[in-house]
Amino acid sequence: MRAGTVVAVCGHESDGGHALRDLLDRRVPHVTGGRELFRRVRASRARGEDVCVVPMTLGRDPELVADAARTLLGLTPEERGGTVLAEPFGTAEHLVGWLRAAASRVPGDRALLVTAPSGDPFVDADLYRIARLVRQYGRHRIVEVALTGGDPDPDEGVRRCRALGAGRVALLPAAWAVPRVPEPGYCEPGGPLLTASATAGVLDARVGAAWHRFDRHGEDGLTRGLGAAHDHGHAHSHGPGGHAHSHGPGHHAHGHDHAPGGGGRGHGAFGAPASATAPVHADVSASASSVLPPSRSLR
Repeated sequence: MRAGTVVAVCGHESDGGHALRDLLDRRVPHVTGGRELFRRVRASRARGEDVCVVPMTLGRDPELVADAARTLLGLTPEERGGTVLAEPFGTAEHLVGWLRAAASRVPGDRALLVTAPSGDPFVDADLYRIARLVRQYGRHRIVEVALTGGDPDPDEGVRRCRALGAGRVALLPAAWAVPRVPEPGYCEPGGPLLTASATAGVLDARVGAAWHRFDRHGEDGLTRGLGAAHDHGHAHSHGPGGHAHSHGPGHHAHGHDHAPGGGGRGHGAFGAPASATAPVHADVSASASSVLPPSRSLR
C-alpha cells in the first residue's frame, strides 16, 4: 500500500471526532466535513502527499459519506489526482455484528440499552431495526433503544428496561460516543464498541482497499460516495402503488432481506455484498469473520 496521509472525517456519531481521540493513531487527523476537510486535504496535497479520506460512520450517517464526496469534488484536478475516498468505516450490517459481539460479553441476566446520538428520523428509526437484530440473534431477553439528545433518552430507556423487569441494565453504545451512565445503582457501561487495535485494523483495511481500487482500476471513490445517501430518507419511501426501481448502472432493485443469515442479499459498504466487507475486529467473537490485514502503514 502506498504511503500517504489518512484523514478521518467525522460526524454526529463521534461528536465531531471528539470521541475518537483515544481510538485513532495520532498520525491520523480527524476532521469534520466541509471546509475543515477541504483545507486539510488541500494542505496535504500541497506538500505532495497522497491522501485517503475515510468517513468514520458506523452505518448511521450515510450523508457523511456523500458530503465528503461533494467536498472532494471541489479540489482541482491536480489535487484530486492523488486523493481517494475510502468506503465508510462501517455499515449498518457491520454495526449489528459489532453490537452482537459486545452483547456477548454482557451477562445474560442484564437488559441491553442500545444507545447512540440522535440523528435524523430515518437513522433513529433504523437503530430500532439494528437493536431488534441484536436481540434476535443474542441471548438477552430485553433489548431497548435510547437516543442521546433524542427521545427516548438514556434515562427513559433505563426506566423502560426496569419496567420490563430488568434488575440491571448495560448501556451498549452503537456509536463512537459513549454515553454517561444514568442511575449507576442499576446501570453499567457496556462499551466502548471497538478497541483502539480493532479500530486501527478496520481503518487499515478500508485504506488498503481504496488504494487498491485506485491503482488497479483508477477509481477514486467519489462517484460511489455521492450515491451513498441515495436510498436514505423520504426519497426512497414509496407509498401504496410505489414502484420498484434501479439506481443506475451496476445497482439493483430493492426488495431483499437485510437480516444476517437471511436468504436475501445483505449490503456492505456502497451496496457491496456484506460478505465482502465483514466486520474486522480481532476481539469480536468466534462467530465474526476476521479479515484483518497484516500490519500496515498506520501501525
